[in-house]
Amino acid sequence: MQQPDRAASAWPELTFATLQPTAETLQLWTQIVGKVRLARTPWLNHSWQVTLYLSARGLTTGLIPHDRVGFEMEFDFIAGALVIRVTDGGERRIPLLAGSVAGFHAAVVQTLADLGVATRFDGVPNEIVDPIPFAKDTRERDYDPAVARAFWLAMVQIERVFLRFRTRFLGKCSPVHFFWGSFDLAVTRFSGRRAPPHPGGVPHLPDTVAREAYSHEVSSAGFWPGGGAVEEPSFYAYAYPAPAGFADAPVAPEGARFDKALGEFLLPYAAVRSAADPDAALTAFLQSTYEAAADLAQWDRAALECGEGRPGVPRPVG
Repeated sequence: MQQPDRAASAWPELTFATLQPTAETLQLWTQIVGKVRLARTPWLNHSWQVTLYLSARGLTTGLIPHDRVGFEMEFDFIAGALVIRVTDGGERRIPLLAGSVAGFHAAVVQTLADLGVATRFDGVPNEIVDPIPFAKDTRERDYDPAVARAFWLAMVQIERVFLRFRTRFLGKCSPVHFFWGSFDLAVTRFSGRRAPPHPGGVPHLPDTVAREAYSHEVSSAGFWPGGGAVEEPSFYAYAYPAPAGFADAPVAPEGARFDKALGEFLLPYAAVRSAADPDAALTAFLQSTYEAAADLAQWDRAALECGEGRPGVPRPVG
């Protein structure tokens, strides 16, 4: 097999017009796979048990328990297939091709049954306005394998920066993980203090889920392909609850702005990709938006922060 060009894979070009049709299809596919994990994994704080993770080939559920065996579901964007592997040696592949969500849903359900890991899961998408049940969504949908690979490779670069940023925090911090409901790669820091109850109101998401997710103060950042009034792949950053003055806080780099409708800071992916040092540009956005949230909300930064982690070097103690 021909090996991919590693140089060409760094910070690939992403445009909204090209990405959006494939992203819309992928969001529904990842919801089907994510809901399988949700149905079989005990609830963890802030819905961390539902997420997907970047892998060397795409997006994976990680190992899912099923009685005496476990199984994994991985979107392999190199081979162009959803690969389902079971710890007893079973393996099947579902091609990732343009077509209906109903067809993909049926293939997943049948393949799980064939492998001996049949799973019943909720059949309606979350966080989407006017959702259509997966089994009834027969409209033909677009899917471009090259676009899906570019989206994944962009997240490979983004996760690398997110992971370094994550090491600067001694307090509670989420993994860097992919939420299939909102379809974003995210990392979240916590002050340790309780937050007021979240108002809810997220489309087709129980308010109890939103309130549990935001039970404590957070400063969160992530990346998503855009949507609604935001017609470009973008990074975002927000605080919950947002402290007074947050929207007016100065943040970096040039091109970052506060979106009043979303209540978040935004930075176009294109601005990071075109920067002389994309890593530094993205890090500046992550750090400056966090500092705005932490300073205005009076987090105990001295107790929560530390220097950036280094490979093989433990944190000093005592």
